[in-house]
Amino acid sequence: MRTLVPEKAAPREVHVTRPAERFGDPSAEVLQGAAAAFGLLASPMRLHIVWILAQGDCDVTGLAERVGATLPAVSQHLAKLKLAGLVHARREGRRQVYLVDDPGVVTVVRVMVDQLGGVEPPAGDGRGGGRRDGEPLPVQRLGRGPAVSRGARGLGA
Repeated sequence: MRTLVPEKAAPREVHVTRPAERFGDPSAEVLQGAAAAFGLLASPMRLHIVWILAQGDCDVTGLAERVGATLPAVSQHLAKLKLAGLVHARREGRRQVYLVDDPGVVTVVRVMVDQLGGVEPPAGDGRGGGRRDGEPLPVQRLGRGPAVSRGARGLGA
């Protein structure tokens, strides 16, 4: 009795395209600029400021109230962001109103916040941001980075 053995099929050629082959590498100048921008956004307060300005224009007083900082501290952070071209200012009467007019910066900040857990609802609406007894939420470690409160995963808190 003869047994039929199926012939081995020839292996298919699979070509995997790596992103570097598809798009090419960015120039040294582009990488330097991106690193500088990410460096500026590495400050929680500056990142919070950009997050707020991504929602709409705001003056220094409004920003200071939202981030819980003094006017001079917020002004210093705004000066750095403005110097880097991440935010811009326009005069409205006697006050400066700040804005982010680069949709790319807004997209990067929003994607990062969404990837890290989104935004908590504002305090006082009964849906989160802290415990009912006023105690802060427990702190947990995320990877090797700094301790982060579970209730402060987003920047809107």
